[in-house]
Formats: sequence, structure tokens, C-alpha cells
Amino acid sequence: MQAVILVGGEGTRLRPLTYETPKPMVPLFGVPFLERTLWRLKHAGVDDVILAAGYLPSAITDHLGDGTRLGMKLTYVIEDQPLGTAGAIRNVAEHIKGPFFVLNGDVLTSLDLKGMIAYHKLKGGLGVLHLIKVEDPSPFGCVVHDENGRVQRFVEKPTKNEAPTDEINAGTYLLERDVLEIIPPGKNVSIERETFPQLLASGARLYAYTTTDYWLDVGRPDQYIQAHRDVLDGKLKLEPAGDGPAHLDGTFWRLGDSGIPPSIRPPVFIGSGAALDPAAKVGPYAVVGDRSRIAKGASVKGTVLWNDVVIYSNAHIVDSILASNVRVGEDARIGAGSVIAHDAAIEPGTDLPADSRVLAAPAL
Repeated sequence: MQAVILVGGEGTRLRPLTYETPKPMVPLFGVPFLERTLWRLKHAGVDDVILAAGYLPSAITDHLGDGTRLGMKLTYVIEDQPLGTAGAIRNVAEHIKGPFFVLNGDVLTSLDLKGMIAYHKLKGGLGVLHLIKVEDPSPFGCVVHDENGRVQRFVEKPTKNEAPTDEINAGTYLLERDVLEIIPPGKNVSIERETFPQLLASGARLYAYTTTDYWLDVGRPDQYIQAHRDVLDGKLKLEPAGDGPAHLDGTFWRLGDSGIPPSIRPPVFIGSGAALDPAAKVGPYAVVGDRSRIAKGASVKGTVLWNDVVIYSNAHIVDSILASNVRVGEDARIGAGSVIAHDAAIEPGTDLPADSRVLAAPAL
């Protein structure tokens, strides 16, 4: 079994984080999102992965290499121009030998991949689509199927009142190689809007695999923060980032834990080598990256700090994202929903309004 991961997007909704870091390499509790996806595949027995990349590919290749560190085989296919979901899959056709998974690079899920393989073998069609049920399907693509799971039609982004079902396309597919034959090479093609409907029109059998697994698109800042909050709340258990026992290079502090330091209001995650002044207030729902420092009187709540961030005394930050090497000066305030890019410096006494976007500035 192989897998194709679509990692070519520019991550425009996560800017300015993604000006220097491609979206798949944005960290989730200190480990790049893409690497966590790869470990999930490996734990399901899939160790041959093709990465359909396009934007800042060297950041991905430099970190993951050929996959040896993960015990996997990684193949990179770099797009010269955007090809869409189906076009990107067709572009890697020479590397695909048989049935293969397709995963969108910005979806966080607890989907049981082994269960999906078993379901595909049971049904025997050309492919299986993972679906989940949502309260409001209007932002998504609805998938209508019969009582046996056979897909009947696709309805893209219907209004809430007109949606034919509450089951949506969750962005993970298991396909037979024959699907590649109907995708024209070198063209921008959508698998959701073009290839799947074309398969149905030809009489091909596609099946729905509906589950209640955790699922979240982490393409926006609020969703990225929500992903960390959900892990802290225990709604999602992260796959071990390695072959050994479950391990994160840092410490979770949860409600009810004994010996909680005075600076921490759980749930909180503190990375390796981070330093928190006892008179700081960290949490709830704070994620503090490796070697970050939070000074006396500072407050960090509902916020994700990447590595090597420094928060000076009496600064206050809420529900924001600070990339690596950010410096926040004394008495500064950062409003909810703000995103601060790598190496940026927030001057002492600054009062950033909610939803600010800050690029790098001279260091303090």
C-alpha cells in the first residue's frame, strides 16, 4: 500500500506564518504537521509515500530527506505550476504501483486507516472516500450514497437548508490505480469537482466510508489554535512521533495533576528547555515551544508559541500564534487572533488590536 500526500498549497490563510514555512511544516506540538501525518501512515502499515509538493519544497525535503529517519520511503514530485487535486495525483502516476491513499496535507484526523483498507477490500470498487457528519455542510462538499455505501452524487457547498445530507468529503481517499487513467496529464483538474463525478457517470463504483473520527481542517489560524486546544482537551490523541512509546518532547499539565508549578493554569504544554518565571501566568490552553522564555508578570493564554520565543515582563497575549524567535517587549499587549511571523519584534508598550498580522522587524 502506498500513499500520496498533497502538500503543494501556499497556505495563504495562515500567512504570515507560511511566508517562510510551507503549511505542511507548520508545527503541531513541536513536530511538523506533515511528519505527524507520515507517522500515522507508518503506524497503519503504509511506508511508501509520494509527496506532491510545489511551494517552498526545500523546507520539506531538507527536514524529511528520503524518509530513512522515519523508516519510510519518500518520493518527491515537484509541480512547476498548480495542478489541482486530481492533476497532482496524475502527476505522480509513474510512482504508483497499485491501490493508494490520497491525503490532503492540511487535514488533522484520527481516521483508522487500517479500517478503511479493510472496507475497501470488502466493497471492491474503484475507491473509497472518507466522510464525516457535520452540523453545517454548506462550507464543504456533500456526498450522497445509498444504504450500501455506494456513492450516488456530489453536491459542492450547498446552502445549509438545501444540503441533501450532513455527510461531507473529509479529504482522505483510497483509490485503485485505474482511477489515474481518466485524469488528463499536465492539466489543473479537481478530483472532487471533475474526476469523481466523471467516474460516477461512467458507472464506476465509489463507496463512502463514514466515521465519527476526529477531523479538522487546520488551514486557518483559528483552526490551528483549535487543533492544539483539542489535543489538550483529550479530543485527539496524537500518534507517537517515532517507533517507541508515545512521547512528546515536553510536558503536558492537565487539571488535577499534582505538583503544578505556580505559573501554570492547565491544560498547558511546555516544550523542552522552556523557562517560565514563577510569577508568570501561562494558560489555560497555552502551548510553549522549546527554549521559549516567559518573564515575571507576563500572561500567555490560549496561545501557541513556537520555539525560542521570548515574552518580556508584564506582556499579555491571548488566543494568538507566535512563530519562532519572536520577541514581545515589556508591557506589550497582543489581541486575540493575532499571528506574528518568524523573528518579529513587538516593541515595549505596544497594544496590538485583535487579528493583527505582523512581519519580521528589527530585534529588540
